[in-house]
Amino acid sequence: MPRNPSDGAARAASLDAVLDYAWTAGDFTAADVMDAVGVTRSTAIEATAALVGLGLLDELPNARDAGDYRMGRPARRFAFRPGAGILLGIDAGRTHLTVAVTDLAGTRLHTERRDLSDADDTRADRRRVIVRTIGSALRKAGVGRERVVALCAGVPAPVDRQGVSPRHPSGFWERMNPDLTELLAAWAPFVRVENDASLAAVAEGAMGAAVGCRDYVALLAGDRLGAGVVVDGHLLRGRHGGVGEMLAFDHVHDVEGASGLGHRAREWALDLIERGDLAADSPLRTTAPAEVDGRLVLELAAAGDPDALRIAARVGATLARVVSVLGSMFDPQRVIVSGAISAGIGMIVDTAREALPADMHLPAPEMVVSQLGDEVVVDGAIAGAMDLARRNTLDLWLARQNATED
Repeated sequence: MPRNPSDGAARAASLDAVLDYAWTAGDFTAADVMDAVGVTRSTAIEATAALVGLGLLDELPNARDAGDYRMGRPARRFAFRPGAGILLGIDAGRTHLTVAVTDLAGTRLHTERRDLSDADDTRADRRRVIVRTIGSALRKAGVGRERVVALCAGVPAPVDRQGVSPRHPSGFWERMNPDLTELLAAWAPFVRVENDASLAAVAEGAMGAAVGCRDYVALLAGDRLGAGVVVDGHLLRGRHGGVGEMLAFDHVHDVEGASGLGHRAREWALDLIERGDLAADSPLRTTAPAEVDGRLVLELAAAGDPDALRIAARVGATLARVVSVLGSMFDPQRVIVSGAISAGIGMIVDTAREALPADMHLPAPEMVVSQLGDEVVVDGAIAGAMDLARRNTLDLWLARQNATED
């Protein structure tokens, strides 16, 4: 977006710096800006005044007006105005869709959730249901689409820097990411489409188990395995966005595929049921196969059921193999088991820690369970949208001001 030519490069840079500081600073004064941003007093005053004029900052009552009396002239106080715009964070999974509407500070105004069926699995159907759900979420949040500044969406497919997914032999990746960057450009000036595991890594680094960590892997471990990889503080993608894809595990002994931990627990439980290889009093004997899922198996294991414990140990051994390969490939400090299944996976992670091979050469990564649960991808999408907004909002507001003046 073009800048207002009367501002000058130096002033534009100072506005960017002050706005970035204000975004998370709470209330502040010009003196706080001087200390944090390293600008002169006159520049701090000019920048805050310009941002107030643009509607991106609010001027607050001064200390005396707020009842906090002080001798001398009270300092002018400012705060970022999160209601100046709207963000959208989207988790567009294979079987679910979540759209979160937030203000510019990431505070949720409304969250719309929808289960997806096979009827929603074509490219056209997914595009239609995503657009319909965004519109519904905005209406229920009570905000117009013209207020949306940035949008970030996560999909279960590799995604390159342009938001494009490569072709898949069965067309799965193209269905999961049906040209969303182009589709969603109608809903926000700034759009980012990412792999869902990559957004899980963004969330863990912003508010989860990887805060302050520069080398980590967020392992989405529900129905399918996916990894968001951060090395030296940078999210890795690769040429086609395939860094976190688990296709290589098709060729790893005792893993043999990218099926997630929950999926494996369910399949191994169903195998025991079919073969009748269960204790006489096992709850799995009286559970209908359609009701068996990974969460149930983990709940039974936590309750001490011997058959579920057998399955959990097998899943833990598989997780240990996966983590050992990721450790040798990326040398992370930490591997975070994330996603919906993470709520009941502590026992499996404990088993995996004990099962990690002793011959990894490199130190084994720490394994922890995410506390973000099934919101991890949409949390990462909100953080991704906020990052877009922080880098681009000033340009957008200045361009709108120029258009109004013209």
